[in-house]
Amino acid sequence: MYNGKLITFEGIDGSGKTTQINLLKEYLLKLGYNIIVLREPGGTHVGEKIRDILLDEENKIVPVSEALLYAASRAELVSEIIIPSLKIGKIVILDRFVDSSIVYQGYARGIGIKAVEEINNIAISGLKPDLTIYLDIKPEEALKRINQRHDRDRLEMEDIDFHKKVYEGYKNLILSNPERFAVIDATCDVNVIQKNIINEIKKII
Repeated sequence: MYNGKLITFEGIDGSGKTTQINLLKEYLLKLGYNIIVLREPGGTHVGEKIRDILLDEENKIVPVSEALLYAASRAELVSEIIIPSLKIGKIVILDRFVDSSIVYQGYARGIGIKAVEEINNIAISGLKPDLTIYLDIKPEEALKRINQRHDRDRLEMEDIDFHKKVYEGYKNLILSNPERFAVIDATCDVNVIQKNIINEIKKII
């Protein structure tokens, strides 16, 4: 459908997505690929304002509102940046996408997977990733990493039971979409993780 490729990164908070995305960016740029790295929520003027609302620890947001706000930010990003970038052949690397909403709001918050999918079908106009990298780490280990940070956001401050629900949600989602997900052990050395990710990327570019 498009000349470019959409690669998404998923995983529970503390899985190391940001580190691996930056390493992949450096690798692909050295090879001469035209890439763009984006994050959710955010990436656009409106999206960044929504991000501030969603991640502010002082905000108490009901689950449905949370899901709708994520979808609104996503709609802006898809329309303004992702689709235009794919049309001109760019590789789009995206830190979180619809899968995050399915597991965080649909599964962990209890809204229901179908409801979240319906909201996001409108937001993304049927767009699907060419590959989703899932960084696999147990919630207990991820929480240890999170607790070492000084700037934890609202979702990162959730308790262990919430993160366990998110983890379980991802496992179920991967079972339902095995052809799209590449599961990477996120407890390995950083360079080993990078090598494993690159091996998966090579299959689609």
